[in-house]
Amino acid sequence: MDRHPLTGREVHLVRYPRGEVRESDFRVVGVDIDDPGPGQVLVRNTWTSVDAAHRLRLREKAPPGYFAAFPLGRAMDGIATVGEVVASRADGFEAGDTVRHAAGWRDYALIEAGRPALGGIGTLMRVDTDAAAPEAYLGALGGSGLTAYVGLFDVAGLREGDVVWVSAAAGSVGSLVAQMAKLRGHRVIGSAGSDDKVSYLRNELGLDAAFNHRAGPVAELLRAAAPDGIDVYFDNVGGDHLEAAIGALRRGGRVALCGAISEYGASRPAPGPRNLFLAVANDLTLRGFRGSSHVDRAGEMTREIGAWMRDGRIRCRQTVVDGLEHAPDALARLLRGDTTGKTVVRIA
Repeated sequence: MDRHPLTGREVHLVRYPRGEVRESDFRVVGVDIDDPGPGQVLVRNTWTSVDAAHRLRLREKAPPGYFAAFPLGRAMDGIATVGEVVASRADGFEAGDTVRHAAGWRDYALIEAGRPALGGIGTLMRVDTDAAAPEAYLGALGGSGLTAYVGLFDVAGLREGDVVWVSAAAGSVGSLVAQMAKLRGHRVIGSAGSDDKVSYLRNELGLDAAFNHRAGPVAELLRAAAPDGIDVYFDNVGGDHLEAAIGALRRGGRVALCGAISEYGASRPAPGPRNLFLAVANDLTLRGFRGSSHVDRAGEMTREIGAWMRDGRIRCRQTVVDGLEHAPDALARLLRGDTTGKTVVRIA
């Protein structure tokens, strides 16, 4: 008897958004799923990631040096995902293993073992579900955790006595940065885009101060929260936030340039900070980075953050959206600021 072919769904991009991301920019497509060939693993995806940085790839051309733009009319490769191995013809992987890879926003993925993806963060690997839930490997124990860890400790070079400001502090990366700085004994200020998120930062994450950046000029709000200035700024927003930070940084201050979500959907590049000369005057360091450039630190990050999670010293709130077909809406919600913590889609 002939075997009925396995079928699944993929989310395809059908047009590059202009401004706000809409569900109509995407289409869910039914596809036949092949058996794995030599060196391949077939995975039934269970959780997939939604990240603000996906917006940078929803352009005809992604920023030079960044991950490639998502192609039109094809599966959107390069999205972190976890799932269960259905069949394997690759050494080191067996049916039933829980794995992480980078072929998300689809029901099933055929993965070539050992092939680098997402700069190494998304290369196929088994994950320990006894240590943490599978979806944690998309957030605190995945790219978000690595970005937060190296950004705070390596790029910003956190030092004793530093006062730290984290923008988008209720998000996947920012919430980890803020909590890790608190664990190391620092005064931490967070900003976010709603009063509910500010309450979350103060009451659940225990930050020393927090403000809603929509409540007034960011520089004034920051000055009220940190009247004596700051030493470290972890930048997830760019724009007026970066300018405010440059104005508030004390001599020798450092900026970890992680993202610029305020600019991701803009039709034209935003002007640079008007006070950039203060970087010269005050011996500031502004350093851009990508978590995928520090894959060598992933093992240490997983051990450290994993231990903090198990001890209840780090909290990892998630916004869970059910259904693969709702992945585009989940991204639109994240970009509007309607999600808290790590945003994930539960596929199955």
